[in-house]
Amino acid sequence: MNSYLIVGLGNIGAEYAQTRHNIGFDVADAFVKHHDGGWHIDRLAEISQFKIKGRAITVIKPTTYMNLSGVVLRPYLKREGWSAAQDLLVVVDEVAVPAGEYRLRAAGSPGGHNGLKSIEAHLKSPTYPRLRIGIRPVDERRTVGDLADFVLHTMPRDERALVEALWPRLRDAVELWIT
Repeated sequence: MNSYLIVGLGNIGAEYAQTRHNIGFDVADAFVKHHDGGWHIDRLAEISQFKIKGRAITVIKPTTYMNLSGVVLRPYLKREGWSAAQDLLVVVDEVAVPAGEYRLRAAGSPGGHNGLKSIEAHLKSPTYPRLRIGIRPVDERRTVGDLADFVLHTMPRDERALVEALWPRLRDAVELWIT
């Protein structure tokens, strides 16, 4: 049976809920909810497991905070015999993409994203699929400013609505990647 690992990146804790940097967690939550899955605590992550069209799906949200996201992946990949290049999808926020847009790519660079840098360092490879969810302000008058400050604050309602409107398309993109 084919099996897949989907990793939503974010930071644990109520103070990070609804922040731009937790978009990966938000997408993972929406995907699991859509498939009637539930969460439980496992090694360094919240985990959900279910099937889609006969394929075993594992969704995790690392509990190591964004900058140590890669620490979580190795044990899961090794335990299940998954290949990072084929069986892993990382869901992450992306400041270079406008809110309301996304990119699904088979590989790429981490850019300035510390979660992706951690994953690349632990996998020792940039070759793994990623779904990047746009968080850049669509109103050009709004500026990013300090990147750390920007990603750790909540999105304005209009931008959050654009991202949440993507949930069905993102779910479809993840399911397309799986099948």
